[in-house]
Amino acid sequence: MTGYLKRLLRVLAAYQLPDIVSKFIALGLLPVYTHYIATGGYGEVELLANSVIFVSIVVRFGMIEAFLRYYYTDEDQARRDALVRRTVGFLLCTTTLVAAVAAAASDPLSRLVLGHVPHETQLFLIAVLGVWSFTNLELAYALLRVDERVRTYATASLINVGITIASSVVLVVGLGLGARGLLLGNYGASTLVLLGLWWSYRRRLRGTHGSAERLPLLMRFGLPTVPAEASVYALNIVDRYYIEHARGLSAVGVYSIAVKLAGIVVFTVRAFQYAWPPLAYSITDDAEASRLYGFVTTYYVLFSGWIVAGLALEGRWVVRLLTSQPGYYPAYKPLPWVALGWAMYGLFVVFLVIAGRAKVTTRNFPAAIIGLGTNVVLLVLLLPRLGLAGAGVALCGAYVVMLGAMHFFTRRLFTVAFEWRRLAQVVLVVGGIAVAGDLALPTHGAAGFLLRALAWLAIPAALLLTRFPHAEEIARLRSLLRGRAKRPRSAVSP
Repeated sequence: MTGYLKRLLRVLAAYQLPDIVSKFIALGLLPVYTHYIATGGYGEVELLANSVIFVSIVVRFGMIEAFLRYYYTDEDQARRDALVRRTVGFLLCTTTLVAAVAAAASDPLSRLVLGHVPHETQLFLIAVLGVWSFTNLELAYALLRVDERVRTYATASLINVGITIASSVVLVVGLGLGARGLLLGNYGASTLVLLGLWWSYRRRLRGTHGSAERLPLLMRFGLPTVPAEASVYALNIVDRYYIEHARGLSAVGVYSIAVKLAGIVVFTVRAFQYAWPPLAYSITDDAEASRLYGFVTTYYVLFSGWIVAGLALEGRWVVRLLTSQPGYYPAYKPLPWVALGWAMYGLFVVFLVIAGRAKVTTRNFPAAIIGLGTNVVLLVLLLPRLGLAGAGVALCGAYVVMLGAMHFFTRRLFTVAFEWRRLAQVVLVVGGIAVAGDLALPTHGAAGFLLRALAWLAIPAALLLTRFPHAEEIARLRSLLRGRAKRPRSAVSP
């Protein structure tokens, strides 16, 4: 198991590095962006960016998911290359066709998504480019992941981040393009990186050898995943569309700041989403996979839960520090709930892999549609009573229901040795300290900030005192620390 964990940590580090850099720079620039873009403008960006991802899920027809699953079933390099060509060619055709149709109908479609706002057609056309570049870039990144070319992945992602940040600043601040500049900087950079990755894989994409029977097989696996994935993503974005309907674009802009500040959880979830399936599918022994799935789930809950607790305790200060207009300050209210919802999405990825391992992807959709329905009902009930925080609570409630349904539907497909006692311990300790600290500690001033920081830092100590780690885990950690401490001394010894 240690070897698999080292692989997971290595690829997680590669996948997290670009997101860490991106989120750090983006948060640093947030006061600048919020100065030049009003809450309504951020609302427009949020709606369109989420629409891009939703449409991307539909137009790729589950091909990326199928590609990840079947790449490891054949070790013949020629047939693997044929699989690459077939998947890339299929997505290129579908995304180009959809982009052409959407561009031709940009005026009515932009009014449907954004309503009557200035420059809505120009914003929509930038989003159309985003559908094309984002979808194809996701597959290009997937190819790097299955080959475990983590250094190339990190380099390409960092280049994407650098171009995005530089162009966005020029377009938003220098040229005063506001929301249009923010979108164009993002999707323009993605297009350039995509073309570069295609060029790097040109030899594999130009080949002619390999099996011609892969596409139907990919479609049979991939298509059933689309309704589920689309429903899950709709679950994550329906709150913004309902908020826009009930309270307007400015409220969407405020809520989108909470989503952006929850980015520290988002990049953890996305790194886990990228790194976990290739590793999980590559384990051939079912007993070993069962133990590893349970162990990884436990520590994912611990790590993501600790981050959510920090946002719950310090959210007020974070929002005021990183936004430059008072209109954005109420974003601290939904922030911890949004972060918790994103953390629970990572658990959903675990169940998706379980269903994928059993090659039974039809079980995903019922759970996803139950979660989506729950979110809609809770939004209608909670938004009028709790405001924007109600939307975050609705998201968390929907995920609780959906995760319960997924466990029910997949428990007989592949048995995972979930560590239920330790999972409950994490929830009670981390959640208990976060809730108690938020209710009992000051909500303003330097004293409040420091006391809450101390409560957050006390969480690992509380877990140690309640004997959360196993004895072998502590011994392994001590051995690792001793080994690292000895390296500098051995390097200078004669």
